[in-house]
Amino acid sequence: MPSAKRKKSAYAIVHHFPGGTKAQYEASIAAVHPGKNKLPKGQIFHAAGRSADGWTIVAVHDSKASWERFRDGILTPKMKKGVKGGFKTPPQETAVAVHALTLFRGGWAR
Repeated sequence: MPSAKRKKSAYAIVHHFPGGTKAQYEASIAAVHPGKNKLPKGQIFHAAGRSADGWTIVAVHDSKASWERFRDGILTPKMKKGVKGGFKTPPQETAVAVHALTLFRGGWAR
């Protein structure tokens, strides 16, 4: 029986920062993303906004491995060093192995 090829599957991370603010988000994202309206390598979707009790970020990577490279190589080291004006505490994190993903290619940005 031939071996089945494993398809690469998207991987989503939801970070919630209780008490987080837009200003903290802007400072933190400037420190970890390659530029305004640019995504880190492997990240295919990013959304962020005010939520009931703070700030929530949703990032979708093209794979779990891509997320782990970004997390371990960029996000965690920079946040541990501290970002002036950025989030002060680690987020509540939820990971999602994405089953379905539909992206609108029209290009909405902040």
